[in-house]
Amino acid sequence: MIAGETLSERLADDIMDIIRTGNLGPGDQLASSRDLARRFEVTTPTVREALRRLEATGAVEFRHGSGTYVGAGVGRRLLANPHRPSRTPDGVHELIRARLVLEPPIAAAAARERDAAGLAMLAESVTNALHPPVGDLRPAVHFHVALAATSGNALLRETVEALLHVRAHDQVEIRHRYDDRERDHAEHVALLEAVRGGDPDLAERLCREHLASIAAAVGA
Repeated sequence: MIAGETLSERLADDIMDIIRTGNLGPGDQLASSRDLARRFEVTTPTVREALRRLEATGAVEFRHGSGTYVGAGVGRRLLANPHRPSRTPDGVHELIRARLVLEPPIAAAAARERDAAGLAMLAESVTNALHPPVGDLRPAVHFHVALAATSGNALLRETVEALLHVRAHDQVEIRHRYDDRERDHAEHVALLEAVRGGDPDLAERLCREHLASIAAAVGA
């Protein structure tokens, strides 16, 4: 055991080893807490504590009356803080300024790499902009997350995804304030075509202009 590491932390690592060595993927069922406790010679509550740690990262999920399954976040390396602080008055401005720094170079990388799976996601999500935000609901696939996925770099995708997740309320507020749905959609379409056409310089410029127009709309 690593110095300072608790038993449940070590056990969580051991359960992740089971998932990896067993080539288990999202939706695959894990052994019961009782079976895992017998395997590792620990108590069932200790196993459950380890599983709750993994649930917080999305690596596993509990299904009432069914058991524990591998979660969609099992391969995630970058995590949003699940206990993130409350919103701040400058949160919207801070988020859009951060996105202006991060996302234009990612758009250029997407146009260079044109990862096939990411490009399919990007095309699928391009119409998201046409739909007005409803409360705090977010689209299943965010256009700018798909854009990062098209770079072929999973860590870039996770970075954008984590940023938009941890600042979800600010992002929804941005969508409420930037309410020109037709313009938003047109800019997404142009960006999609630049990426699809393999033009990094154009993709970077269009992404920067798109985010700058949003920043102007929200007063950032």
